[in-house]
This record gives sequence, structure tokens and C-alpha cells, in this order.
Amino acid sequence: MYKYELIIYFSETDNVFIVEVPELPGCMADGVTYAEAIKNVEVVIKEWIETAKELGRPIPKPRGRLIFA
Repeated sequence: MYKYELIIYFSETDNVFIVEVPELPGCMADGVTYAEAIKNVEVVIKEWIETAKELGRPIPKPRGRLIFA
């Protein structure tokens, strides 16, 4: 289980839940249901980390709750 903050919202335009992972640039997923979106983002986080390792890029440590203004 990953400990990155997730931002989850419903897109009326696309009629899906969207999940963003702010600490991993470009890491996001969607799903028709809330649970499906979470399941999908867990896969994408794993793939993001694997790709970063393969490319020798740093993997950010989870910082916990982020503060947005």
C-alpha cells in the first residue's frame, strides 16, 4: 500500500471519478466508481514508481497531507 496523498473528484464532463497523486507528477487515474478509481490509481502508482526506477529518476517520499491555498 502506498502512502501518497490522493485528490479524488467527480468529473461531470467525463462522468467518472478522477484521482490525482500530486507528489508524483502526471500520476492520475479514473474509474466509473470511487472504488474503481482507487484501484486503478494503485496500479498507476506502482507503474510510475517502476518506470522512475528503470530511468534512474528519484522517487519522492510520501510527505503526508499537503496544504493547498
